[in-house]
Amino acid sequence: MALLALVGALLAGRAILPDRSAPGPAPGSPTRAQVVSLLGAVRVVDARTKAGGYDRGCGSGQGCVFGPAWSDDQDGPGGHDGCDTRNDVLARDLTEVRFKPGTRDCIVMSGTLADPYSGQTIEFTKSDAKAVQIDHVIPLAAAWDLGAARWPPERRRVFANDVTFNLLAVDGSDNQAKGDSTPSDWLPPNPAYHCFYAGKYLTAATRYDLPITVADRAALGRIAQTCG
Repeated sequence: MALLALVGALLAGRAILPDRSAPGPAPGSPTRAQVVSLLGAVRVVDARTKAGGYDRGCGSGQGCVFGPAWSDDQDGPGGHDGCDTRNDVLARDLTEVRFKPGTRDCIVMSGTLADPYSGQTIEFTKSDAKAVQIDHVIPLAAAWDLGAARWPPERRRVFANDVTFNLLAVDGSDNQAKGDSTPSDWLPPNPAYHCFYAGKYLTAATRYDLPITVADRAALGRIAQTCG
């Protein structure tokens, strides 16, 4: 029960733009004790081993191992609400949101993102949609290698579209730089958001019983020491 309460507290938080004159974690970041608690709960494996068979594409002859991208046809958080997953996340994470008329407040046309990786303010418009992308906090390819390859298809679809635990709207260039890296190979470019990212990564890992590697545990452990 204590871990569930901790996870709920972390999900309720949202990193916001920090006071640039004040060093330390961004407001909304978990405490050192919270990150340490999650580190104690997550499984640890020696290394990430390529599972083989990862094929994200859903075209003819492709594996479609996590289902169609941003599908509303899944039974997890945000599923079956009439809006695709990408727009669900944009509507949640942006402020001053404007929707396309006639879409039942579904298709996001513009808004403002307080980016949880860079700390920058990004003005989103649908005409420049790549400027804001939706990040899988635990990348799909990494999840596949760490155990999702053995999951049933529906669990993989839920994971890929889980707006509560594993998805964030972020700066597009940072999302591209991250790729399928895990914390030992990539961290948000702004150190003020490392604690926030560590909390989100570990919360998703515990939710889906995905392990972290020894190297990732070391990286996240170092981050924990910097959290307030």
